[in-house]
Amino acid sequence: MATILSDISRTFSEYLLIPRLTRGDQRPELVDLSSPLCSLEDEESSHFKINVPLVSACMQAVSGADLAIALARQGGLSFIFCSQPIESQVDMIQQVKSHKAGFVASDTNATVDMSLRDVLVLMRSSGHSTVPVTSDGSATGFLKGIITDRDFWEYEDDMSNKVMQHMTPIQDVISASDGISLRDANGLLRKHKKECLPILSPEGNLVALVFKKDYEDHRRHPLELLDDSKRLRVGAAINTHDYVARVPALVGAGVDALCFDSSDGFNEHQMEGVKWIRKNFGRAITLGVGNIVSAEGFDYLVENDLIDFVKVGIGGGSICITREQKGIGRGQASALMDIVERRNLHAKDSGRYIPICSDGGLSSDTQIVIALAMGADFVMMGRYFAMTDESPTPKTSINGQMYKPYWGEGTRRAQNWQRYSDNRGSRQMIFEEGVDAYVPLVGPLSELVQTTLYKLRSTMVNVGADNLAQFREQAILTMVSEQSVEEAGTSNVRQFSTGRDVDNTDWGNGV
Repeated sequence: MATILSDISRTFSEYLLIPRLTRGDQRPELVDLSSPLCSLEDEESSHFKINVPLVSACMQAVSGADLAIALARQGGLSFIFCSQPIESQVDMIQQVKSHKAGFVASDTNATVDMSLRDVLVLMRSSGHSTVPVTSDGSATGFLKGIITDRDFWEYEDDMSNKVMQHMTPIQDVISASDGISLRDANGLLRKHKKECLPILSPEGNLVALVFKKDYEDHRRHPLELLDDSKRLRVGAAINTHDYVARVPALVGAGVDALCFDSSDGFNEHQMEGVKWIRKNFGRAITLGVGNIVSAEGFDYLVENDLIDFVKVGIGGGSICITREQKGIGRGQASALMDIVERRNLHAKDSGRYIPICSDGGLSSDTQIVIALAMGADFVMMGRYFAMTDESPTPKTSINGQMYKPYWGEGTRRAQNWQRYSDNRGSRQMIFEEGVDAYVPLVGPLSELVQTTLYKLRSTMVNVGADNLAQFREQAILTMVSEQSVEEAGTSNVRQFSTGRDVDNTDWGNGV
């Protein structure tokens, strides 16, 4: 007969934190929210940390290039979805890596023989007001000068004039040699009161540009998640069907982390993929696996110490119906606590710490806090990010309220046949494991994330923790009854200032 577990499948909403001593020197803004994404030995520091414990789900309706850029600038990481052709996923990775960060490859260039009218078209299409003038109009051609929107007047100058008549010639351009540090490059911008600094090769060819606005922008985003070349970091999802072709392309595009996207990662196909990646790319690439909901699954995936992090969760997502369709899964809190306990034992025995990602089952800021208190190193979310301006779906008005479409990777709309096909090579989806829905638009990702992080920091101060590791160690959780939930809530009152009933599942921005 089947083995019946004695424990109950618990969710995050069934727990509360007990306050601990808050020290006099503690303040929310001093709390460190960085978290390892990569496994680490003993007490060593992880070579890949995210600055805030939030990552976006590998979903078509969530993790596009714009959202990946916005989240990296807040300190988190996006995993670009793999239910698309390799070429388009690579293009999204490249968009993120080239977005900004110090030394920027020039994507808008002119030649001396172009007309002002042509340059104006370039400026308007790209949004750039500064355009390098190179010998061949390429990003790496011999630099002949710089033209900006301040060098001509659209309605006063003859727009058929050539660029050479209005540009600042190379002999008058302040530039720097390839190899200069970003700090020194910014110092030259400040010294000469310039907005843009071209970086040139010894032969005089354009290598990159450094902008004053990027320096100022970085100062406004101190937690930006950057690689060693000062480029934004980005992750990508992979599957067990085409990783032999997909992974090399993604690595070539500069991806910073990979994770297998599977509703059930406790299988030999995923392990074969892990071994192939390690054989061909070594430990250079950060690699995540999952999803699992049991200590048994954890033991299998970490057996050979080949992986960096593990994703936990089956069927807990707001648009996931795996539990209803297939009868597999587990309450997210129970799954997380079981695997965290096994992870900690594994770390004690082996000296190797494996970060855990709690994926799904989060419907409020409070539940993010509880998941991290229970031992998750970071959380992966779909609906949370799907509601933002930067998610890749169009805004839609329904009864005067703005919404965004949101669908699961297990829906027919996602056309994710590689993950949900009948395994006979056809593109037929036998049944769906997700639903197609709408979520309310909440506005910019930055505002949503900043509210969530302030709540998290404030809670950590209540527990006397200065960082996430202390938070996990010092947290004391208590279960709640239905009556205590009612006692704590405001569901039986009406807010006359807003004219609406209170919804206790709202996210941090009050939507």
